[in-house]
Amino acid sequence: MPQEIEIEFKNLLTEAEFNQLYKSLDMENTPVIQQVNHYFETKDFQLKQLGSALRIREKNGKFQSTLKQPHADGLLETHDELTEQQAKAWLQGKITLGPEISKQLQELGISAAELVYGGALETVRRERRYLETTVVLDKSTYGSTTDYELELEAHSYAHGEHVFQSVLSEHGIGKRETPNKIQRFYDSLQNR
Repeated sequence: MPQEIEIEFKNLLTEAEFNQLYKSLDMENTPVIQQVNHYFETKDFQLKQLGSALRIREKNGKFQSTLKQPHADGLLETHDELTEQQAKAWLQGKITLGPEISKQLQELGISAAELVYGGALETVRRERRYLETTVVLDKSTYGSTTDYELELEAHSYAHGEHVFQSVLSEHGIGKRETPNKIQRFYDSLQNR
């Protein structure tokens, strides 16, 4: 599917909170998903200024480019599949956009020639169905930083928010402002 609306809720966790949820949500019996996000941006952060982000996700030997843009119901995600060779070319600065993302970037006034590779963020993910949502626990590493995150994906905002607040409340976890992974990645570069 080239486009989808993503409704998700996020909260950064301490390592202790992560371990508590890991046990409570029975994550040890779910498969480990390893993924690497490779981030792209213009030198003057045009995508960030528009609330958007561009990445290649490498997962299970497959590569997919995704452009995330703000949407009234969450995030609009536009996808193009890439071959391994295309993904490696992107990392070397030879970016050839797929048709869906190319169209979206054109509408934003951004060309592939302006994009540069920012770096990678590696995530060890576990996920499971929970009360008609998908609960995700991520441990992400980028540079010298490791962080822990709870994500909850839902089909409706109201139901997702209810389940998310319940999980936090039941485990005594405070709601925290949680920038998305790409923002945390680029913020870490500025703090070096």
